[in-house]
Amino acid sequence: MLVAAAVCPCPPLLVPEVAAGAAPELDGARDACVDALGVLAAARPDRLVVVGPADEPGHALFPAGSPGTFRGFGVDLDVRLGRPDPAGADLPTLPPSLAVAAWLLQHVNWADAPVEALAVDQRLAPERCLGIGRETGTREGRVALLVMGDGSACRTLKAPGYLDERAAPFDAEAARALREADLAALNALDADLAHELMASGRAPWQVLAGAAEGAQGAGGSGLGGALLYDDAPYGVGYLVAAWS
Repeated sequence: MLVAAAVCPCPPLLVPEVAAGAAPELDGARDACVDALGVLAAARPDRLVVVGPADEPGHALFPAGSPGTFRGFGVDLDVRLGRPDPAGADLPTLPPSLAVAAWLLQHVNWADAPVEALAVDQRLAPERCLGIGRETGTREGRVALLVMGDGSACRTLKAPGYLDERAAPFDAEAARALREADLAALNALDADLAHELMASGRAPWQVLAGAAEGAQGAGGSGLGGALLYDDAPYGVGYLVAAWS
């Protein structure tokens, strides 16, 4: 059953070596991510499942030890998801969103539970996202989720997707839903609008909503949410939340 979740943005700029001279501009987001990961550790999970967006169709699993790299962003920096595989198996390479998650986990020296990851297509239908979440949230033992994804990329004229007047309301509703752990509101996020606004977090957030259904249905009051960061540097909506 899902016992806790952390929601973090996934820009490579979150990694100081990638951001270089602009690194201090995201210090607040990094600090909030560290706080959210502290909530996960405090929940004493038996396993941590990282969920992040990708451009590949469907969804793909990545076991502990899967490698990631930031060499494509001009930085000689490699990461691994959780503890390296002692057998030295030939493991798949993490997509950028999960590489950022691996960096975050290394940054906090995560050793509280075994880690695995799931990449979901940014265009995956909400129903499939919810189904994947339900399967994840009903796994045996205490499950925690680290959910990676950005809000819209259309908040300003200089944003990657230019200015779109629909972006701020979309991000505001996502922020409210994450703050209040409102599963129905996350379920209702429009996949087509999210794609037009370049909001990579929509699919992972809906996986989270599916996973959290079991917590609400287990005779308890469900998970409570807290919004730890809400800003749009570079015209992209970055949200950090913790559910427990």
